[in-house]
Amino acid sequence: MDNSVGIVQAQCAQFDTPLTFRSGAVLPRYELVYETYGTLNADKSNAILICHALSGHHHVAGYYEGDTKNMGWWDNMIGPGKPIDTNKFFVVGLNNLGGCHGSTGPSSTNPDTGLPYGACFPVITVEDWVESQARLADRLGIQQFAAVIGGSLGGMQALQWSLAYPDRVRHVLAIASAPRLTAQNIAFNDVARNAILTDPDFHGGDFYQFGVVPTRGLRLARMLGHITYLSDDVMADKFGRELRTEKFNYGYEVEFQIESYLRYQGDKFAARFDANTYLLMTKALDYFDPSHDFGGDLNRAFARATADFLVISFTTDWRFSPQRSREIVRPLLHNRRRVSYAEITSAHGHDSFLMDHAHYFDIVRAYMGNVSKEFTA
Repeated sequence: MDNSVGIVQAQCAQFDTPLTFRSGAVLPRYELVYETYGTLNADKSNAILICHALSGHHHVAGYYEGDTKNMGWWDNMIGPGKPIDTNKFFVVGLNNLGGCHGSTGPSSTNPDTGLPYGACFPVITVEDWVESQARLADRLGIQQFAAVIGGSLGGMQALQWSLAYPDRVRHVLAIASAPRLTAQNIAFNDVARNAILTDPDFHGGDFYQFGVVPTRGLRLARMLGHITYLSDDVMADKFGRELRTEKFNYGYEVEFQIESYLRYQGDKFAARFDANTYLLMTKALDYFDPSHDFGGDLNRAFARATADFLVISFTTDWRFSPQRSREIVRPLLHNRRRVSYAEITSAHGHDSFLMDHAHYFDIVRAYMGNVSKEFTA
């Protein structure tokens, strides 16, 4: 396929050194599933880490042999000649701990019991993810990333890298992200979690042992989330008030096309995603706040950062609005960090960071082109 990294293969790294979570819980051993694209140069200075959002995973670019339709979730961004150019960079994507795409998570078998971890899997934070990612970097022999990049929840991880390991990252790209959630965002996450927690098939998180899946709860959680990822303009243009038939049915079955679309998205998501993972990911979003240990002062929190930053927001993103991105920019400027900020006009809401958009791509391409000059000059 044109400009694709082509056929890729997932790899698995096993870790036997215990990982102590921010909560105090300890995971004695774990696995991280990851993929790499491009070639690591001799001094290992061209490595890029891609951090995924809530429902993301390690399959960032390319496709699997015999399954060309299963393209990586950011394949439009990453590949030969693309904004993140694999002719120049060695790109690493991984499935975070607690995930449901191969890395150790709630659906994984607990070697101590022979049963899925389920409700016993520890609540995880962005800080915990970054610690595990740093261990993977050590395994790959990468002492410093040229850039850590992520959108949404992935952007929070990129920010945390600059704070936890300032000497191990030269550039941070935080896209459609925030330094911490607003009360409204926390509220959305709580409603979504309650849809799962109150599903009779959830069984306190141990539904695996009952041979059931809390499909209804996970479906509702995704439907709610999906509404917040789209803009009002996109929903109006795509669906409006269009009916599936020509007249009202005066009942509670699906009548409007938007209802049909949301239920389809909910069903599709519930068939491939783990309910416990959804709970963990949303709580990680809620807990992230670099200023928590600094009396709410983001200026003090970001004083640790030494990287250069590119922060990007989208005009119609109301879940992670441009105001949230500016809350990242201000403390960085206060601390005299080098920051580039772009606010992209886009109709696609929060999902804009995943979309093909010429202006957006040009900005990332130009920035990453400058990054590449650091090791090609």
